[in-house]
Parts: sequence; structure tokens; C-alpha cells
Amino acid sequence: MSLFNTSRLLNKTVLITGASSGIGAATAILFAKGGANLVLLARRADALKKVADACVDAHNGSGIQGGGKVATVQIDVSDKVQVSDVLSKIPDELKSIDVLVNNAGYVLGTDRVGQISSNDMEGMFNTNVFGLINMTQAFINEMKARNIGHVINIGSVAGREPYIGGSIYCATKNAVRAFTGALLRELVETQVRVTEIQPGMVETEFSIVRYRGDKDAADKVYQGFAPLTPDDVAEEIVWAASRPPHVNIVEVFIMPTNQATPWLVHRGGK
Repeated sequence: MSLFNTSRLLNKTVLITGASSGIGAATAILFAKGGANLVLLARRADALKKVADACVDAHNGSGIQGGGKVATVQIDVSDKVQVSDVLSKIPDELKSIDVLVNNAGYVLGTDRVGQISSNDMEGMFNTNVFGLINMTQAFINEMKARNIGHVINIGSVAGREPYIGGSIYCATKNAVRAFTGALLRELVETQVRVTEIQPGMVETEFSIVRYRGDKDAADKVYQGFAPLTPDDVAEEIVWAASRPPHVNIVEVFIMPTNQATPWLVHRGGK
């Protein structure tokens, strides 16, 4: 990975949702290399433990003195009761969150309007929108009281341009973009920063979930070109978090070289 100045992350406490795989896991490991402390949240406890161990190894291998504390919390951010109780699950020494990375989110199905189940709609909104908002509300007042902090929301190219078969997911990511913009404006008189990272196609478990476990269908999404990797997106997140306090990276829109829109992808050529 690229070398950029991560000294400002030393001993900062970073909370990441959806940290058990993909972008969340890669982001956690890179923050650990930079000397941050971590609070990792996800639904899958076993997978979360593996990421936590990888973070400890990454920190130990970095040679950085300080930071490196890692705590895990098993939580479903779509459950507002669990979110309301999240602070009580975090060790006292890590309760003061410096960077909140709202990464948890998913897309389910490719059904068109008229065939979308209410369970799928509610699930995506409860995680992608309400989960993100509730997590932000859980920590934003403390950030404002200290007059320091950083909220990083993971949006999507789908929040910029809708596509066929993605109406609900696109709607959730449009909501994230609107919420992030409003939060940015509400905090303009403070030193709390707000960033939205908007990736294009990233090869993770994301596509497998979209196709309800059909790995062959999921793999076809990435055939014929080089998609982003979780490390690519993690680097942008950590870079944004490591800027000087007076610098706020408001948006990062990142796509593979051969992608121009959610649906316009050049395949089969170099």
C-alpha cells in the first residue's frame, strides 16, 4: 500500500461497523498499521475475531509504539435497541471515539419495482440508512462536546446514479448522501469533520449477497475487467482520516479505471 503520513492517527480510537469482511476488515487492518486503536462491530463474531487478530498482527508488524488496542462488539446495526446500547459494550478506555466509519451495508436481489419484497426493502433501509443514522447519533454529541472527531460514511456510485434492478439500494445510498450533506452543514461551526466515500464496483462478498448466495452469478459481475479491491477503498478512508485537523475531505468518488457509471463497464480489453 502507498506510504502517506499516518502519524496523526497514533492513539486515535476508530470505530468501524461491518468490520468482519471486505472494506470494513481492510480498513481496520490499515488503521492498525497506522497506530490507531480500534473498536470493531459486526454481526458475525467468529469472523470479527479473525479480523481483530489480523489487526493486532498488523500493528505489531508496523513497529509503531502506541495504539494497537482492539475491541470487538457483536452487533446488528439494523437493530436500534442494540445500537442504543452499543456504548455500554465498549471498554471504558475506548469509549471516546475519534473516527466513526459507518461501513455496514448491503444490497439484496435485483428485483424490479413491483416485485420487491417488503422484507428486502426494510432490511436494506434498516441497515444502510437507519443503522448508519442511529450509529452517528450514538456518538455525534460526544464529538461535538469535545469539538473534535470525524464521521466517515460509506456511500456508493449508486447514490449518485440509479440503475435498473437497484431501486431500493440506490434509494438507500441516495439517503446516505443526503444525510451526510446535512450533517456536514450542521457541523460547519465545529471541528468535527464529515466525509463520504463513494466506491464503484468492489470485489467483496457484497455481490454474493446481492445474488442471494449464487457465487457464479456474483463472479460474473467482475469478469473481463479489474474491479476495485477492499484495500483500494480502505486506503482512501484512512487517507481522509489522516489529513491535518483543518482539512476535511468531503467526498471521495472512486471507481475502477474501466467503469464510468453503475452500468457502463468496459470488459475484455486492456
